[in-house]
Amino acid sequence: MELISLNLEHTYKFADSQDCDQVLQIANEKNLLLEQKTGPGREFLGWLNLPSQTPKQLLNEIKQTVEKLRENSDYLIVIGIGGSYLGAKATISALSQFFGKSNIIFAGFNLSEKYLYELTQFLNDKDFSICVISKSGKTLEPAVSFRVLRELAYKKYGNKTKERIIVITNPHGGDLLNLAKHNGYKIFSIPDDVGGRYSVLTPVGLVPIAYAGFDIEQLIDGARVMEIHSSSANKGNMPELYATARNVLYSKGFNIEILTTYSPELAYVQRWWQQLFGESEGKDNKGIFPAIATFTTDLHSLGQYIQQGPRNMFETVIFNHEKPDLIQIKQEPVDYDELNFLTGKTIQEINENAFLGTVQAHVDGGVPNIIINLPKINEFTLGQLFYFFERSCAISGYILGVNPFDQPGVEAYKCNMFRLLGKKS
Repeated sequence: MELISLNLEHTYKFADSQDCDQVLQIANEKNLLLEQKTGPGREFLGWLNLPSQTPKQLLNEIKQTVEKLRENSDYLIVIGIGGSYLGAKATISALSQFFGKSNIIFAGFNLSEKYLYELTQFLNDKDFSICVISKSGKTLEPAVSFRVLRELAYKKYGNKTKERIIVITNPHGGDLLNLAKHNGYKIFSIPDDVGGRYSVLTPVGLVPIAYAGFDIEQLIDGARVMEIHSSSANKGNMPELYATARNVLYSKGFNIEILTTYSPELAYVQRWWQQLFGESEGKDNKGIFPAIATFTTDLHSLGQYIQQGPRNMFETVIFNHEKPDLIQIKQEPVDYDELNFLTGKTIQEINENAFLGTVQAHVDGGVPNIIINLPKINEFTLGQLFYFFERSCAISGYILGVNPFDQPGVEAYKCNMFRLLGKKS
């Protein structure tokens, strides 16, 4: 079984063992609070046991639905923003070929007129279906994109358009649900007790991931393994240890966390993580600022700052240890580029040594490093990783003293935007 693991050896030198033991005890208590569902935001804990409670019937319904869409569509346009698209985007990007043709196009995550116009032009001579994701149905970015793309679909397909639209929303009411019911669109529900940034393992993530051709059962199975491992009865489990390390470092003045990876295919996993922790912890003038960087690329832009800038940051490194053995450096008769010392080594070996050397340099320079080891990148390990971060984030938020399941600050810009656009309250 391919299991992810956590390495904290490069954090202990920055905090004494007594601090770590005390905070770990608190982390275990907060984890139990989650399980008892008596803490802040308890009405949004549906994600906690989601992997073990996801019915096989739902997975089969999703697979049957997307298979039917694939029969007459070259592309699925997934409309959503924030948690409504980042989990699916993260999984699909991580599992897809870098230069392969994708059958998923994302929209509704910005207000770029150029992006949306060029998308409509691209789709003019393509067969496509739409999956729109919004719990409230009122979020402006996806709502605008859905209106424009829905109009294009009706021009192309007329009354048969309803067979090409999937709506994933609140099952109990709202503008989007009413629109879907009126037009006869296929509806999948976002559970009432699951917030957007914790929703990757609901139809929000599963429908696009399944359409892209990836194994949603393995994704759920991986998350289920991590759910079992994360029980408070298993004191000192991975989510508790990660939450402990983050909060101990935060108490020592390390208030910026950089999630780094040496695998560019994980770039959107990083973005998903950034929203999860940023929106969950950044409240009441508290919280660790979540930054992201992809190495070795960003070592040539941020490396100097990390190495010798202010000592208020730490790194969490996701490293994929898979050895694909695809490219091996060959000996050249004349060593003009002076690379013959690499003869026989694979690119992955070189990348791994870059990782090891960078960790050592940064730790020596005063930057704590937390390491998450992936044996490989597939649906099973990604399921573990998603659930690990969700559980860690909830525990960490409770340790910090905030409700990790609301986002009251997000509404401020929306209210101002709607007012400036002339919307009546």
